[in-house]
Amino acid sequence: MQRIVVIGTSGSGKSTLAHRLAVAIDAPVSQLDALFHQPDWTPLPVERMRGRVAEIAAGERWVVDGNYAMVRDIVWEAADVIVWLDLPKWLAMSRITRRTLSRGITKRGLWNGNTEDWRNAFRWGPTENMIRWTWTTHADRHWRYGSMQAGEWAHKRWVRLRSRREIEGFAASVESQATR
Repeated sequence: MQRIVVIGTSGSGKSTLAHRLAVAIDAPVSQLDALFHQPDWTPLPVERMRGRVAEIAAGERWVVDGNYAMVRDIVWEAADVIVWLDLPKWLAMSRITRRTLSRGITKRGLWNGNTEDWRNAFRWGPTENMIRWTWTTHADRHWRYGSMQAGEWAHKRWVRLRSRREIEGFAASVESQATR
């Protein structure tokens, strides 16, 4: 396992697991959010995003964290394994709520100088409010990834993790194999 993509709904723990796996396999980790969201939350144009991701995917060893449909074909085709964090909605919601409020209050930097505004937790639009985004996209991601796993991407190795215990067991297994 040398090229890993970690997918799942917001708040599922993609970044945390991706970093842990990257350390275990001694590989760089790339967050698609960090590539896409330029300073002042300016989106990277699609062709530039695809070009940057193609450079990453051409590498021998990597971990990519994210769900961007615009680069799915590049990342998934190059990946050895697709790790899908398919956590229950209640757990993803509790995680995203804590994370969003914490980031908004502390103004902890994200990517390219961007920060979350705590007031976004009270906005209605799901593209501004990560809590609402997770609420509205969770079921779709569950259905869509399940369909992809059984359909057009069935030729890939999938690891579907549905609980904290399964995530911990998988990460520990990868860490154990890497030390051999």
